[in-house]
Amino acid sequence: MAMGLQLRRQVLAGLLLCLCAGRWAEAGKVLVVPMEGSHWLSMREAVRELHARGHQAVVVAPEVNVHIKAEDFFTMKTYATPDTQHTFDSVMKSRVPVLFERVHWVTMFLETMASLKKASLFLERSCEALLYNKDLIRHLNASAFDVVLTDPIYLCGAVLAKYLSIPAVFFLRHIPCDLDAEGTACPNPFSYVPRFLTTNPDHMTFFQRVKNMLYPLSLKYICQGPFTPYARMASELLQREVSLGEILASGSVWLFRVDFVMDYPRPIMPNMVFIGGINCASRKPLSQSSGSLVGSASEEDSESLHGGMGMSLLSKVKQVLGPSVL
Repeated sequence: MAMGLQLRRQVLAGLLLCLCAGRWAEAGKVLVVPMEGSHWLSMREAVRELHARGHQAVVVAPEVNVHIKAEDFFTMKTYATPDTQHTFDSVMKSRVPVLFERVHWVTMFLETMASLKKASLFLERSCEALLYNKDLIRHLNASAFDVVLTDPIYLCGAVLAKYLSIPAVFFLRHIPCDLDAEGTACPNPFSYVPRFLTTNPDHMTFFQRVKNMLYPLSLKYICQGPFTPYARMASELLQREVSLGEILASGSVWLFRVDFVMDYPRPIMPNMVFIGGINCASRKPLSQSSGSLVGSASEEDSESLHGGMGMSLLSKVKQVLGPSVL
C-alpha cells in the first residue's frame, strides 16, 4: 500500500515537472495586410482577439485610407502612395451615387465598371508602393513574422506573403469569379452550387443550371482588370512566371465569414474554416418594439419571400441566435 502511494506520488511529481518544463503555447508575430472599408472592420476584431491571446500583430497600410487607424492592440506601419487623400475619397465616393440612381441597367453597368476600374487602379498603385518599398520590405523580412493575415479580395497581401515566404491565412467573405474555389482546389459543381449573383437555388431546373454555367463566363472578363496586375507584380518580384491561381493556392488556411445558416450547402476542403458572425462585435437584445415586430412575422410571409426553401430564413436566424440578435 505504501509502495503504491509512493509510486503515485512519483508519477504525479513527474507530470508536474513536465508541465512546468513545457510550454502550453507560444505567442507568434502576425503581419496583417488588410483591405480597406468594411473588410477591415471585420478583420480588426480578429486582430484584437489575437492580441488578447498574447500574439503580436503588425498592420501594414497605406497612409491614405479611411478606416485603418492606429490602435493600442497592434503596431501600425504605414507607407506613402502616389495618390492623395482627396483622390482616394473621390474614388470611394464615386461608387455610392450609382447604387441609388434609377437608370437603365446598361448605364448602371457601364458606370459601375468605370468606378470599379478607378478603384482597381488605386489599389494597384497602392500595392506597388508597398512591394517596391525596399526599406519597408527589408524591415518586414528581418522581423521574422510567423504568418500573414490578409483579405485576398486585395491580393497584395498574398503576393507579399509569397515573396517573404511566410504562410498566409486568408480572411474573406467571397472572391468573385470563383477564384476562391480555384485557390482552395475545392469541388464547385455547376449542378447544385449556385453562382454569385445568379439568385439560383441549390435545387435548379435545367435552364437554371445552364444559367449557372454561363453566367460566370462574363464575370471572368470583368475580373481580369482587378486581379491580373497582381500576377504581374508577383512575377516581377520572384523573377519567374507566377499565375493568379498560384498566388491564391498559397493560402494555408481560408477563414470564410459565412455560415451555412445563411448559405446553401456546398463542398469544402479541410483548410476552409467558417467563421460567420465574427464581425458582430457588439451584441445586445432587440428593443421591445423591434422584438415584437420580428416575433409577429408569420412563417407564411417568410416562406413567400424566400421561395419556399423549407425552413425560412427568419426561423433559421431565430434558431441559431435565440432571444438575442447579434
